[in-house]
Amino acid sequence: MNNELIEKLQKLLAEGKGEEVALLREALIEKNQTKASGDKSYLDHAEDYIDFTYTNPTVWHATDFFSKKLEKAGFKYLPEKELWSQVGPGLYYTTRSGSSLVAFVVGPDWTPEKGVGAIGSHIDALATVVKPNSTKSDVDGYNLLGVANYAGALSSVWWDRDLGVGGRLLVKEKGKVKHKLVDSTPHPVARIPTLAPHFGAAAAGPFDKETQTVPIVGFGGEVEPTKAEKLAPLYGKHPLKLLRYISKISGHAVEDIVQWDLQLYDVQKGVVGGLDNEFVFAPRVDDRVCSYSAITGLIEAQDKLPKDGFSVVGLFDNEEVGSGTRQGARGHLFLSTVERVASSSYYNPGEAELTDLIKVTFANSIILSADVTHLFNPNFPNAYLENHKPVPNKGISIALDPNGNMATDSTGLALVEELAKKNGDELQYFHIRNGSPSGGTIGPYLSIQTGARTIDLGIPQLSMHSIRATLGSKDVGLAIKFFSGFFKNWRSTYDNYEQN
Repeated sequence: MNNELIEKLQKLLAEGKGEEVALLREALIEKNQTKASGDKSYLDHAEDYIDFTYTNPTVWHATDFFSKKLEKAGFKYLPEKELWSQVGPGLYYTTRSGSSLVAFVVGPDWTPEKGVGAIGSHIDALATVVKPNSTKSDVDGYNLLGVANYAGALSSVWWDRDLGVGGRLLVKEKGKVKHKLVDSTPHPVARIPTLAPHFGAAAAGPFDKETQTVPIVGFGGEVEPTKAEKLAPLYGKHPLKLLRYISKISGHAVEDIVQWDLQLYDVQKGVVGGLDNEFVFAPRVDDRVCSYSAITGLIEAQDKLPKDGFSVVGLFDNEEVGSGTRQGARGHLFLSTVERVASSSYYNPGEAELTDLIKVTFANSIILSADVTHLFNPNFPNAYLENHKPVPNKGISIALDPNGNMATDSTGLALVEELAKKNGDELQYFHIRNGSPSGGTIGPYLSIQTGARTIDLGIPQLSMHSIRATLGSKDVGLAIKFFSGFFKNWRSTYDNYEQN
């Protein structure tokens, strides 16, 4: 997205033309979705990823983007609330709560004994969430906004950043309550200012996240509500200025907004950087990048998938806070999707054998838990374990941990190494040093739910849990290539392994 387009968006926002902004964004997204995929360079993939994360700043935007991308590729939407009894071979996807998604391709010759080849990732990212009641008293004319940190947000790396606002609205339209997306990009609305070091001890911290990391959203300018605004569902729960701003950019009257899920996020677009364009510097890398690469890999591989294959990508919300929600990995959306396909009338199982059939399916399955891992930081060499220092532009890194934080076992490791060799991919390895805390992934949760062999791996990045991160500019393309190869080759390769 070039500067001219960004300036056009800014002008439309300033004029309050929310509908025109939405249409322009849709055109940009469509352009990104319909580019030829087979002959892309690594830089093309990096630029597409940057455009994706810029135009889809929240988990609801990202899920909507992938839904549209899948539909353009021929996937059919299956609502969770409807029966799937006739589901057979084909391309499908389903969503839950607007923030998690499962896409899958069932080959014409698939049987449960062939299992499932799946990639699971998390689609949420660190964010600052507008509180259910975000009103705060002005302080000497400054307008403040009440926010909560989601996962590791509101740390010092969130200070002095240009923050936009967006997310999902529930709005009344002709007697119905519908979901609508809203996004202030490229316009920042908030900033959390640091205290200059000249103030001594007060500027040194530690800082109170409730009282000292409060976003400033304006100054002065008291406003009076209209009669209609006084009757609005959210009036009195949020600043009237914010209500009017969201109304303006969304094209919906304040009184028609029933409820919302809004977040603040870094509005600055990612870029390709480095002296030789070796890097991508971008927000929300963890973990939009593995989600983007997995879906793109499935779409690129769809015409070359084995006829007896069942290929799945699951993208889940709330991993950053433990996955314990209906839209999280522990909410059984992946498990439910596979069960519903296997038990459809197309495969016609008898009532008594259905449970056994599903167990057979997962016993023959492989799941890749795709989550970002750590690039080697040259300023902190002593923090890394020798021989486990991933570098940029080399591709996927396997995540290892003997204490159950990662699900990778020796058989899974050997399988992935063989798949990488077949596909012409290099692999790297990350293992935390003894005495350092290990992060977690959705891998163990999916493994426990299904009993399927699960391997943890992902794209390595610098500055995990920062508001902006760094990855190799080739690594998005390398991940897409690796994931496509997995879908094409995992079953024929795994057939040569003794099952246990």
